[in-house]
Amino acid sequence: MNKDQYAKAQSGAGFIAALDQSGGSTPKALALYGVSEDAYSGDDEMFDQVHRMRTRIITSPSFDGDRILGAILFEDTMNRQVDGRDTAEYLWDVKKIVPFLKVDKGLADEADGAQVMKPIPGLDDLLARARDKGVFGTKMRSVIKRPGAGLDDVVNQQFDIGRQILAAGLVPIIEPEVDIHSPEKGEAEAQLKAALLNGLDALAGDQAVMLKLTLPDVDGHYRELVEHPRVLRVVALSGGYNRSDACAKLAANQGVIASFSRALTEGLTAQQSDEEFDAALDAAVNEIATASAR
Repeated sequence: MNKDQYAKAQSGAGFIAALDQSGGSTPKALALYGVSEDAYSGDDEMFDQVHRMRTRIITSPSFDGDRILGAILFEDTMNRQVDGRDTAEYLWDVKKIVPFLKVDKGLADEADGAQVMKPIPGLDDLLARARDKGVFGTKMRSVIKRPGAGLDDVVNQQFDIGRQILAAGLVPIIEPEVDIHSPEKGEAEAQLKAALLNGLDALAGDQAVMLKLTLPDVDGHYRELVEHPRVLRVVALSGGYNRSDACAKLAANQGVIASFSRALTEGLTAQQSDEEFDAALDAAVNEIATASAR
């Protein structure tokens, strides 16, 4: 494991940019960017379009390692190049941004108020390829709609796969997202914190994970997780909040940094000139980095 990347992930300034929209979410991301579905035909052309978008973001002078700690990539992006280098290599060698990889294959149907992850066939092979390409860690998302048995299933699955990722020499970002529209969001967050603490306490003493969590109803709710010795970093997803609201909520949770996707790319379009694009991205990066620093 790269010690410089580990040190930056643990204590570096800035936030994690989530650039990992996959097959199901890519058309929406492209539409928000100003690329309609009639601009491409089939998955290959769609992923060509989204790689152009991500390349424009990653190579922008506004996307810098002083304010951006890491970036989460989709597998297709990891397999491609940016400016003649593998994407993960470009991120670290050129920008000093720690590369992560989304490894989940989407969500299973809802059961007991939650959605666990679908099976991840070939995970060991994917982890080996990611490690060889210089990827530092992974992320995998589950969704919790309400408290109950499904929530515990989500956390158990996350830690089970997390241990497999740790064994491969990578650091997992465990992401049990609580739906911001849940009428029982606060109760789910209370159960989730207890379940996460149990999962962390069961890890070996030299193991550490990262946690990616929904911004909580109660400010500072996840403080015990931030301070836990087996937590490298706690990051927050925007979860459907717009950037202004997400940053306000983030700033109220000391020690938590952002890992935003939609809130980062909000306002960026393919039709902007490079100057307009860089200025819009700079404003977004600055706002999110500032909220992450509190």
